[in-house]
Amino acid sequence: MNFTAKDVAALREKTGCGMMDCKKALTDANGDMEAAIDILREKGLAAAVKKAGRVAAEGVAFAEVSSCGKVGVVIEVNAETDFVAKNADFQAFVKTCADTVMENNPADVDALLACKAAGTDMTVDALLKEKIQTIGENMKIRRFVRYEGDCVSYVHGGGRIGVLVRFEADEAASGSEALQECGKDVAMQIAALNPLYLDETTVPAEDLEKEKEVLLGQIDNDPKNANKPQNIKEKMIVGRIKKFYEQNCLMQQAFVKNGDVTVAQYVEEMAKKAGGSMKVVDYVRFEKGEGLQKREDNFADEVANMVK
Repeated sequence: MNFTAKDVAALREKTGCGMMDCKKALTDANGDMEAAIDILREKGLAAAVKKAGRVAAEGVAFAEVSSCGKVGVVIEVNAETDFVAKNADFQAFVKTCADTVMENNPADVDALLACKAAGTDMTVDALLKEKIQTIGENMKIRRFVRYEGDCVSYVHGGGRIGVLVRFEADEAASGSEALQECGKDVAMQIAALNPLYLDETTVPAEDLEKEKEVLLGQIDNDPKNANKPQNIKEKMIVGRIKKFYEQNCLMQQAFVKNGDVTVAQYVEEMAKKAGGSMKVVDYVRFEKGEGLQKREDNFADEVANMVK
């Protein structure tokens, strides 16, 4: 057996399926977690697979756009506790980091650490170490993205989620109020629904083939459809792939403020309002602590250690 009881429990947590179903899926998948998830989906047992790897960690996801609206930055900086994440000094440090990325366009976090921090005579690395010492918690600059072009930023939940959207726009639409309004609405959509892809043309071929395999497995495991001719099954898959695009591709999603139109149609409407043309070409969504393991403290032990 190439898996443990902990693996079974982890698969159950990810999928919400029964323990025995998870054990059988891992057995059939020879211990491969992702393959086991696909097996459960094919059997229709995991209709809504829970997002894996999103254990909460503290810190801030922050996004901002330059005063000219032509450069945007989204960044995540982590701290150990929510208390420090809400600290004004910590939040000021996060903004300084974002400003530094905006001004210097560093290639990665290591390059950012070597930059002179915006508005100071210190490097970002030295400033970070100073904040760690004065605030009293470990802190880490985890990741950032910088865009050039017509950008709109959005921060949700006091830094729980940061979103940055980049447009391509002609002279009439560039910098317009309509573009700003549209960008804010699209960013809020991204924050709420977390689309995996920009549009159907950006879905990688391997992701699409994997989804088709899962869908075919669901059909083959459905007694009502299992014996249907292959050409009928393929037509069914085409219809279900369309649904896959509508759920996972930003531009094909129903617009949250008006479900009668897609996001793409909404952007077209706002372009007309601006008297020009514009389209969403990039976006990034950071959720604080995404994929990080949160520190788990035992409160009783902590109190006991304090009174020793």
